Amino acid sequence: MRTAAYVALIGAIGGGLGLAGCAEMGISSTSGFTYKNITVAEGSALAGEGNNVLFKGEPLALSGTAVKTGELLRDVNVTQTDLSTINIARTKGAGKVRIISVVPSLDTPVCEQQTHYLSEKNNGLDKMIELITVSIDTPFAQKRFAQEANIHNVTFLSDYRGAEFGRAHGLLVKDLHVLARAVMVIGKDNTVQYLQITPEIKHLPDLEKAFQVARSLISAG
Repeated sequence: MRTAAYVALIGAIGGGLGLAGCAEMGISSTSGFTYKNITVAEGSALAGEGNNVLFKGEPLALSGTAVKTGELLRDVNVTQTDLSTINIARTKGAGKVRIISVVPSLDTPVCEQQTHYLSEKNNGLDKMIELITVSIDTPFAQKRFAQEANIHNVTFLSDYRGAEFGRAHGLLVKDLHVLARAVMVIGKDNTVQYLQITPEIKHLPDLEKAFQVARSLISAG
């Protein structure tokens, strides 16, 4: 059963656009999605037990083993939209640069925009690397979202079974059982080359910075 805190969090991130950092309506993309002015986070929170992210300034404790840049992506299973499981370290893009976008719930405007931006604003990176979105949404919900959003260049992976991905990387919001908002750039050797956890969960990660890091890794390799 969902707690009142969970409902309040998702409602504020999702339904209350003003509370989610949205301002004026922006321009529409070719997919028909309208981008809004949502604050892009500066800096990063720390992953793992003993650390937290903020929701409207209030701390939310993180759970799990902290991951840091330079460390290997953990060997944990996530669920694909066909309900089969796959090791996050061995997805179809393993051996290449990958970007992992982590969102609390695709059924919210901030997470929706984060995912559209990953898909539509990468300036051709999707032809060279794998773009991944991870959330605790069910595989059914992820599949429906991808179809309705007309997103075909992002791999959707669900952490709904046991939040293994969240726990293994210190990105699980302990009391609400959602993932913190984050972006990771994974190198060809499966190391975490860039990590940003948004200090305020209602803000977007700096995906442009992630794209820049990914391009530099491609050029270096």
